[in-house]
Amino acid sequence: MRTVVLASGIAFFLVGGSAFAAEQTLPPQNAKKLSEIVAKVEKRNDFQYVKEVDWSSDGYTVTYYTTDKAKVEITYDPLTGEPK
Repeated sequence: MRTVVLASGIAFFLVGGSAFAAEQTLPPQNAKKLSEIVAKVEKRNDFQYVKEVDWSSDGYTVTYYTTDKAKVEITYDPLTGEPK
């Protein structure tokens, strides 16, 4: 019985994992390189460090902090590399 439960659990995670991967969107093939977008962020006034970069269908959302500890979130268009 324990083997059946273990095998069922493994099958569930394998099927669930592939379904999750199919739902994720990818940046367009002609998108700007992420390193170019991060370089733009690093050149902003009072920039201190990048906390996080996320991708969604809206674009790249970069979260960073300034030297006065303010949290800033900016979404960049993946094709132009410009803020939305």
